[in-house]
Amino acid sequence: MYKLIKKCGNARRGEFKTAHGTIQTPVFMNVGTLGVIKGAVSSMDLKEIGCQVELSNTYHLHLRPGDKIIKQMGGLHKFMNWDKPILTDSGGFQVFSLAGIRKIKEEGVYFSSHIDGKRIFMGPEESMQIQSNIASTIAMAFDECIPIPSTREYVEQSVARTVRWLERCKVEIDKLNSLPDTINKNQMLFGINQGATFHDIRAAHAKEIVKMDLDGYAIGGLAVGETHEEMYNTIEAVMEYLPQDKPIYLMGVGTPANILEAVDRGVDFFDCVLPARNGRHGHVFTKEGKINLMNAKFELDGRPIDEGCQCPACRDYSRAYIRHLFKAKEMLAMRLCVLHNLYFYNNMMKEIRDAIDGDYFSQYKEEKLAEWNGKA
Repeated sequence: MYKLIKKCGNARRGEFKTAHGTIQTPVFMNVGTLGVIKGAVSSMDLKEIGCQVELSNTYHLHLRPGDKIIKQMGGLHKFMNWDKPILTDSGGFQVFSLAGIRKIKEEGVYFSSHIDGKRIFMGPEESMQIQSNIASTIAMAFDECIPIPSTREYVEQSVARTVRWLERCKVEIDKLNSLPDTINKNQMLFGINQGATFHDIRAAHAKEIVKMDLDGYAIGGLAVGETHEEMYNTIEAVMEYLPQDKPIYLMGVGTPANILEAVDRGVDFFDCVLPARNGRHGHVFTKEGKINLMNAKFELDGRPIDEGCQCPACRDYSRAYIRHLFKAKEMLAMRLCVLHNLYFYNNMMKEIRDAIDGDYFSQYKEEKLAEWNGKA
């Protein structure tokens, strides 16, 4: 259940009640593909750095350790010791990212496993069954993430099939939620809007999926090759047709600047591997933009990564020490930088929520973009 608390222009401040607690929005979901954040970050760490929602991947968990094993262990919440919301991506993005080893048919997608080459089939029903076994809070519908650029003809065919797949997802999740051995009988379903950068196809698809009255709606298939301007224009084009009383999720986006721009257009949910991936390579976010701790100029820098930051890395360690850890190939370097970057994102979302609550979001956005000056 989504409750819109306040608007500041098009920016929305809301609450989303789930079986695993209430999510304050706008929110950034911390990406733990295999039920863990890469970089030696624990579930307890996530609580300390202000994570509200953890995101895991259906396809990857299906392969390792196996969704049936997760079900036998009591579901992913129990398995990874996390009692807050979890969203599972449907595996649809893998249709896009594994383009060389898959075949799309009406019934679903035939994959070769990226681990051992084993043949796998996943369709809407299989995706829902795997997500039900995982027992996530929010399940994403199975869709095709369309590459950009694609021909109009291909996009139209793909979107029509995605609608048919969504109908099958809804039937299947309703059935699974009613079974006696289902762990989370209140699992929610989000539909995904597709259409590449064709605004009329996006709008028509949004109108179709809104009729299904789902728990939330995602804008998929962006940040896959188009310019930032094309992405923002596409968000604007589709927002008009998505419901105001449901959460809107922009999938796989993005940089701090991308998030500010999308919040300004009405988006509530975000996820991206960027903060954790960057952190593992010594690229960290600060008030002045992104810096690379590998640079020689930080060799004698006794300051924290970001002065004033309250994350575990900044409270206790210097740039010089963390740089030394990277040079010495010590795992602690990755851990500290991932913790810092995720704290930076989670804290930024809190500041965004406060700015909407206080009616100063536009000013906050302008000040942040000026501070970062294109570096974030």
